[in-house]
Formats: sequence, C-alpha cells, structure tokens
Amino acid sequence: MSLKKIWTALRGATNEGLEAVADSQAIRILEQEMREAKSELQKANESLTTIMAKRKLNDQKIIALQADVQNYTNHAIAASEKGDEALAVECAEKVAELESNLSTEQSLRDSFKNSETTLKSNIEKAKANVKRMESQIDQIKATESVQKAQVAVSSRHMGANSKMKTAMDSLERIKAKQAQRSAELEAAEELANDESGSSLDAKLKSAGISPGGNVNGSDKLAQILAAKKG
Repeated sequence: MSLKKIWTALRGATNEGLEAVADSQAIRILEQEMREAKSELQKANESLTTIMAKRKLNDQKIIALQADVQNYTNHAIAASEKGDEALAVECAEKVAELESNLSTEQSLRDSFKNSETTLKSNIEKAKANVKRMESQIDQIKATESVQKAQVAVSSRHMGANSKMKTAMDSLERIKAKQAQRSAELEAAEELANDESGSSLDAKLKSAGISPGGNVNGSDKLAQILAAKKG
C-alpha cells in the first residue's frame, strides 16, 4: 500500500473518531441543556404561582372596593335626602376616591391576568419542546445502542464465517492429502504384486485358470512310475 493510501486511511479513521467524540459530546450537551431548561421551567412555574396569588389578592381588593363604593354611594344619597349636603358631599368625595382606587386595582388585575395567560402559554410551549427534545434524545440513544449491538453481531457473524471457511479449507486439504496417500499406497501395492508375480496369478485366478496348474493323483502317480523306470 502506498504512503498516500495509508495517510488517507489514517485521516479517515481520525475523522470518524473525532466525529464520534463530537456526537457523544453533543448528546451530553443536549442533556445538560434539558436539565437547565427543566430548572428554568420550575422557576417559571414558581413565578406563575406568585402572579396567580397576587391576582387573587387583587380580586379580593376589587370586591372590597366595589362594596365600599356601593356603601358610600348609598350614604351620599341618604345624607342628601336628609338635607345634610356637607355630609353628602363628603360621602361623594369618598366614592370618587374609592372609584379611583378601584380603577387602579382593576388595571392591575388586567395586567396580572395578561401576564398569567402569557406565562401559562409560554410554559406549556416550553414543556412541549423539552418533552419533544427528550424524546428525540432517547430515540437517538436507543438507536445508537441497537446499531452498536447490530455491528457487534455482524462482526461476530463475519468472524464466525471466516473461521468456518478456514476450517472447511483445512478439511478439504486433509481430504486431498488422504486421497493422495491412499492412491500412493495402492500404486505401491500394485508394483509389489507385479514384482512378485502375484499380479499375474491374480489375473489367471480372475480368468478361472489356476496358476501353475493343479496335478491330480493319477497324473502324479504316472509321473512317479515313469521316473522310476528311467
């Protein structure tokens, strides 16, 4: 392999390693941001609770002021009907003061309500975003775990196939050697038979001819008697 190819391979492996580290770091950053977002949501909920409490107190003040306005209005009318104009005017001035305070409190209540509505809406949106992001992070982590398992299984499977192929190759080599050895042994036995003549005897026997011929008793007796006479 050329130096250029080696450098390219090393650079590719380095980039993949850096990307893996960056991806892992990105997930940790997102998780940290999710924790911070939840903390801010908790603070927002506390602020919402405070605003709602102030709005409720404000509602009570408005109810009380409305009652006072009605009471002093009635007093002003009663004093006027009795001919006590000074007292009637004083009551009327009190009504004016109470109505001014009532207007201020009603404006404050409207402000509380607007803040409460806006804050509730923003909190709900933030909660939905956090939940969606958490779901995506969980999905990414689960997918990463599954893919790592698949890679491990695939690697083991490839390794097992490689080992199996190596074992099968070895088995075929053993069979080939054994076949070669058997052929060599058969050839050696055939050569030994040719040298001892047993090969020819085997051929004669296979043809139904007894090697050397068998001599029966009558023929053998005749040969003995002929040899004696000679």
